[in-house]
Amino acid sequence: MVRHIRPAQLAAWLQQCRTRAPDVEPLVLDVREPWEVQTASVRADGFELRHMPMASIPLRLAELPKQRPIACLCHHGGRSAQVAFFLHRQGYEDVVNIAGGIHAWATEIDPSVPQY
Repeated sequence: MVRHIRPAQLAAWLQQCRTRAPDVEPLVLDVREPWEVQTASVRADGFELRHMPMASIPLRLAELPKQRPIACLCHHGGRSAQVAFFLHRQGYEDVVNIAGGIHAWATEIDPSVPQY
C-alpha cells in the first residue's frame, strides 16, 4: 500500500524517516518532464531532490536505492502516484506520493514556486 501525503505533511514524514533511520537521507523524486522542472521546482531542505522523468524510471530503477525512503512528486499527483505504486510493486517499502504535487506545494509550503 502506498500512502499519500500532502505537501504540508512532508516535514512530519521527513521527521518520521529520520527517527526510523537517522543515517539515511530521504529522497524526493520529481518525476516531471525537464521543461516542467525548469518552470517550477522545489528547494531541497532535509532531503535529496532527484529529477527523473516518469518514462525513464523503469530503465533507471537501479539508481534508486531500496533502503531510502522516497516521496514521489509531479505536477498534481497523478504521475507521482503511478510511480509510487510502480516502485512499491518493485519492492520499495518506504514510498509515499505527494498528493497535489508541486501545485499544492506552491499553496501549502512555498508561494514563491510558480504555478503552471
